[in-house]
Amino acid sequence: MRNIAMFWVAATTMVLISLTIMAAMNFPFNWIFYITVLGQIMLVYMFFKVLTDNYTTDRTFEDFYEDNPIKHEIS
Repeated sequence: MRNIAMFWVAATTMVLISLTIMAAMNFPFNWIFYITVLGQIMLVYMFFKVLTDNYTTDRTFEDFYEDNPIKHEIS
């Protein structure tokens, strides 16, 4: 993914984590409500940006995970 899609993932995550902390600290209801609405809008936009990102790769399912390659054992 390009940097813009990852920016929206990080920004949305930070807003929703901040919202959780604010709710736990008993912030005023109107702040929590407006940030909840903002977080929902950001979440929908984030999904749109990630799913419409022009990302291509030459990897296949046979490549599996880079950090845990499949070891083909011959028996």
